[in-house]
Amino acid sequence: MGLSEKTMISVKAIINAPIEKVWKCWTTPEDIVQWNNASDDWHTPRAKNDFRVGGNFNYRMEAKDGSSGFDFSGVYDKITVNEQIDYTIGDGRKVQILFSMVDAKTEVVESFEAEQLFSIEMQRNGWQSILNNFKKYVESR
Repeated sequence: MGLSEKTMISVKAIINAPIEKVWKCWTTPEDIVQWNNASDDWHTPRAKNDFRVGGNFNYRMEAKDGSSGFDFSGVYDKITVNEQIDYTIGDGRKVQILFSMVDAKTEVVESFEAEQLFSIEMQRNGWQSILNNFKKYVESR
């Protein structure tokens, strides 16, 4: 299946912080473990990030009660500092994150190829929740 045939989902947040701070919080493992969850009953106990083109990342996401968990991992395809991150998730889906300044704030737009298991709405809501947690984390620092 070609890239053009896959359903793309996008989520967005406007963050009241300079783009350099947003970039650092997005890419630093010590920060990632603080915000990378879709709900309060989940967390990311560890994050590894070899942040370079061809480098791998792995974020361990788990339910706080220990009932389930998974590794969210992939390989970086393109990095343009303070502007763009493209990567391929372990299951082959593509993700693109764009960072831009909008009225002295930072806009983050994350677009990803939908998977087949969960509904488009469920996927969009989950990724938007994580992005909302990111916004809250960055703005509180």
